[in-house]
Amino acid sequence: MAEFKLSDKVNPNKVFILKKSEVEKRLDPFYYIPEIKELEKKVRTKDVKPLRYFVEAVSSGATPKTAEKEKYYSNKENGIPFLRVQNLSPTGILDYADCKYINEETHNGYLKRSQVKGGDLLVKITGVGRMAVASVAPDGFVGNTNQHLVVIKTVSKEISTILASYLNSDIGEKLASRRATGGTRPALDYPALLSIPILLDERILEITKKAVEEKNKKENEAKKILSSIDNYLLGELGIKLPENDNSLENRIFTTSITKLSGGRFDPDFTSKIDYLINLKWNFPTEKLNDLLLTSPQYGANETACNKRNEDDIRYIRITDIDDLGNLKDISWKTAENTEEKYLLDKNDILFARSGSVGRCYIHKKVDLPAIFAGYLIRFKLNSEKINPDYLFYYCHSSIYKFWVSAIERPAVQSNINSEEFKSLVVPVPTLEKQSEIANQITDIRNQAKQLENDAKQIMIDAKLEVEQIILG
Repeated sequence: MAEFKLSDKVNPNKVFILKKSEVEKRLDPFYYIPEIKELEKKVRTKDVKPLRYFVEAVSSGATPKTAEKEKYYSNKENGIPFLRVQNLSPTGILDYADCKYINEETHNGYLKRSQVKGGDLLVKITGVGRMAVASVAPDGFVGNTNQHLVVIKTVSKEISTILASYLNSDIGEKLASRRATGGTRPALDYPALLSIPILLDERILEITKKAVEEKNKKENEAKKILSSIDNYLLGELGIKLPENDNSLENRIFTTSITKLSGGRFDPDFTSKIDYLINLKWNFPTEKLNDLLLTSPQYGANETACNKRNEDDIRYIRITDIDDLGNLKDISWKTAENTEEKYLLDKNDILFARSGSVGRCYIHKKVDLPAIFAGYLIRFKLNSEKINPDYLFYYCHSSIYKFWVSAIERPAVQSNINSEEFKSLVVPVPTLEKQSEIANQITDIRNQAKQLENDAKQIMIDAKLEVEQIILG
C-alpha cells in the first residue's frame, strides 16, 4: 500500500500526520506540532538536564478569600508582599507595581508552605499568555504567593537567575507551553514543569547580569528625568508646597467654626484647604468649572473583556491608566447597544472619582472609537481658555496631588465627586505660556519614554543572545 501524503499546499505545522509509534502519553495535537517537536529535539542534542535536576524544593500557595480581607490581608507598610502572575516579568525581575499584601499571621500560618525568600525562582504555571514566565526574588526578600505560581528553591541565586533567563526565552516558553494542558486556562502540573529540558550555561548568567545592569541604568535615568518635571512646572507657576513637618506642634492646630464648610470636619481637609486658600499664585486662577464647555459626565457601567472581537470598541477603565496618565492596557467591549453619549472626543479629560482617586487621563487615541467606565468622570475643556495638555500635566503635579489629598473623602475607598472636581483651582497663564509649558513637559516625557524603550530593547537583545547559546 502506498504511503499517504498530505498536499504540498497544506501548512505542515497546522496539519500533519503522526505515526502510532510516535505517540507518547499525550494525545493532544499541539504537543506534536512538528516545529516545536523539532525544536525540542535540537535542544536535547545539547548537554541538557530536566528542570527537576536543579530543584531542591517546589511549592505553591493559595488565594485567601477577599471576602475576609481583614483576616488575611494588610497594607504595604505593615504587610508581606503577596505575589501574583502580574508581578512576574519576562526580564526575570519582580514587578511590584500592582502588588497585594498579606498579614504576618497569614504568611506564617495559612500560607507557610509557599513562603518566598531571596534567591528563590518563581514560575507561572497557569493562565493564558506566556507560560512559565519566571522571576527571581531579590536578596533579603520575604514574601508569599498564590496557586498560579510555584516557588522553586535552588542551590543559589545564580542558578535561579540562569533558569529564569532560560525559561523567559522564546525557546523556553515554547518548551513549557508544549507541556501545558487545558483549553481556556492552560496549566503546567509539577511533573510537566519539572520535565522541561534545561541547558545550564554560565554565559547565560553573565548576559543576564549585564543586561539587567544596563536596563536599570536606563530606567533610573528615565525616572530622574520624569522627576524633574514637577520642579519645572511649579517653578514656572511660582508655587511652593508646604514642607513636610510631622512634628507634634505641626500636627495640632485650631480653626474657627465659621471655616468649617460643607459638613467636612476631618482635620486633613481643614489644614490643607487653609494652606491652598492662602497660597500666592504667579498667574490668575480659575476654578475648573469656569474652564469647561459642558457639565461633567459620569461614565458607562459596562462589562469589559480583554480580547478584542471585530466589532468591539475601546473601553477605558481606571485600571487601564497608569500613574502618568498613559494607557497601560486596552480593554474592549461589544459595540452593540453602546450609547453615543459615552463616546470620547480628542482632548477629553477623565478623572478617577474613586479607587485611584484623582488619577487623570487625556484622550488622544482617536483612531478607534472609545467609551469610558463608570468610575471615571469626563470633562470637556474650553480650548479658548485652557490648553488641554497644560491642564493634563498640571493634574500630575505635586500641588494637584496635595489638593486631591485634601478634597478626597476618607472612607474604605476614598472618592471625589464631580462638583468637588469643579472646585479645583487652576493657574491660568496666557495660552502662549500654557503651550510653552506643555511642549516642554512633552519633550521631557518623550526623552524618558525613549530611555524606557531602550531598556526594553536591552532585555530583548539579551534574550536573543540566550537563545543563540541554547541552540548553538
